[in-house]
Amino acid sequence: MTVKRRPGRRPGTADTRGEILEAAKRVFAEKGFDKATVRGIAKEAKVDPALVHHYFDTKEGMFAEAMRLPMNPDEVIPKILEGPREQVGERIVRLILTVTADPETRQPMIALLRSAMTNDEVAAMFRSFLTSALLFRVADTLGVPHLRVEAAFGQMFGLVIGRYILQIEPLASADVEDLVELLAPTIQRYFTV
Repeated sequence: MTVKRRPGRRPGTADTRGEILEAAKRVFAEKGFDKATVRGIAKEAKVDPALVHHYFDTKEGMFAEAMRLPMNPDEVIPKILEGPREQVGERIVRLILTVTADPETRQPMIALLRSAMTNDEVAAMFRSFLTSALLFRVADTLGVPHLRVEAAFGQMFGLVIGRYILQIEPLASADVEDLVELLAPTIQRYFTV
């Protein structure tokens, strides 16, 4: 007796999630964040799009995991937005400094920043992800012009580069809370319209 295979998606294997991530890396690298789609990633992985959604809630979350980013926008944005608006600058500074203080989460971010500085494709992919998935969502929710949010995060990336790549002293060894106190008012200014 021949067992007839049911139509529909293929059953998930032990490493289906890993196969989807590998497909996502290829698709993101080829098309960039903006033009990559869940359907296209599913096709590349030879799975049903519903299976992609089963493992990854959003395209942003999949990108963050595929690129080994320490921050998933779906988790970060609520942390930035919850609380009084006059403290958003402090929350951003503290969040970025806290995430980068841990070597395990800092290393993938530093590797991506270094790659983006020397590779146009990586820079374009990271830029489109950063603006679409994180910065513009924050800006639109707060009713702040995109340029202001980009400038605030530009300063924070400059801080990360100075602290961890160039290791400028005393910035590199400064206490997180001292830096929060120093930088939060400046970053807050970008969110005051």
